[in-house]
Amino acid sequence: MIMPRGQQLLLPVNPTFIAFSVALAFVLSLLPWSGYVWMPDLLMLVLAFWALHHPNRMPMSVGFLLGLAVDVQQTSLLGQHALTYVLVIYASQRLSRRMMWFSLFTQAVQMLPLFVLAAVLQMAIRMLAGGIFPGLSIALAPVFEMVLWPFLSVLLLAPQRRAPDSDRDRPL
Repeated sequence: MIMPRGQQLLLPVNPTFIAFSVALAFVLSLLPWSGYVWMPDLLMLVLAFWALHHPNRMPMSVGFLLGLAVDVQQTSLLGQHALTYVLVIYASQRLSRRMMWFSLFTQAVQMLPLFVLAAVLQMAIRMLAGGIFPGLSIALAPVFEMVLWPFLSVLLLAPQRRAPDSDRDRPL
């Protein structure tokens, strides 16, 4: 693939780093602040990031199993987060070839409709199961996720940006 002008070539990603970042996001999603409606879903962000940047290394089954675990932990309707995570991973994988050409801020704006769709889907499932409307504060979570996207991208791509062994004769 031809890289956009001015972008640094990245080293291959270490699969253990992917697993570590997903596990860390899962642990952070277990903390008590994840119960607020306006809090961004960090696990969904990390899953979407890896599905976007490395579609072959983020299977939908990982999102499904982690979604079930989040459902059990938050005592929400079983399958609510699982369905949302699977759809976010699928959409991120489908958009991955196009999104890699955009800057981080343009990617964040392009991901906003996906984050809004995920929040609306979770709210609809919750309300169909007899839950109450959480209020308009639910609209803040996708905006916070969009704002976090560039920071998360820089953080998760940092190990791949490190300089390989320096060699003055090698042009790259």
